Amino acid sequence: MDTQEDSAARTLADGANPDDDEISTSITELQNVLLGTESIEQFVQELAVQAARLVAGSLSCGITLRRGRQTTTVACSDKLATTVNDLQYRLLEGPILTALEDGQAVRVDDMAAETRWPRFAPAAAEHGVMSGLSLPLIAQDQTVGALSLYAMTAGAFGDDEAHRAEKFADPAAGALALGLRLVTYADLIDQLRASLASRAIIDQAVGVIMGQERCTQHKAFAALRTASQNRNVKLRDIAGEVVANASGEPPQPPPFEHP
Repeated sequence: MDTQEDSAARTLADGANPDDDEISTSITELQNVLLGTESIEQFVQELAVQAARLVAGSLSCGITLRRGRQTTTVACSDKLATTVNDLQYRLLEGPILTALEDGQAVRVDDMAAETRWPRFAPAAAEHGVMSGLSLPLIAQDQTVGALSLYAMTAGAFGDDEAHRAEKFADPAAGALALGLRLVTYADLIDQLRASLASRAIIDQAVGVIMGQERCTQHKAFAALRTASQNRNVKLRDIAGEVVANASGEPPQPPPFEHP
């Protein structure tokens, strides 16, 4: 039977890095978080914390989301990452924006000697950040955001750290894109449910008016619409008043809503 040492030796002999296994396990954990969470914010926060932990010790991590030309920090492992991310948005320069624009990883070995961003680099150094690594998060050929790592020492991101960061960023980008898509679908479902709920209340009110006025459905709806326009009140609210006055209680929600 193989010992743990034998297994590790065979893994290294096969050319695999034990850190890669840890990253793969972490991505699986993140996918479970995504499936189990009701909040995309919770998932992205976990993404930032995991990235800072796996790439190297004592790092700060910020996750940037890009919508069109707008960039927004959606999660950070600590306050330092929030501060340094916001500096770049305010100054309109820095490794995040360069990574998003070029679609390539951007490494900063020594912030004190950095010349690519003459305003950002000195400001970051003043906050104690001496090196950094920003990677675009690309899913299905679309850049959905960026993952940025910051260290308090110069030269913190060598080839090994960059490799681990890239191994983490690739599947993390897919998970983030899926999470954003789920949020979009959830918003759409909420809108459809709200629309159906309004329609159900209006239909109830139309039925009440038809019974009271002995009129057609068309005339009953026209009466509701006229009252809505004259009072500058939403049609659904007018309909709710009609139903409440007739029944003595608020209109009941459709079956798909929780009372």
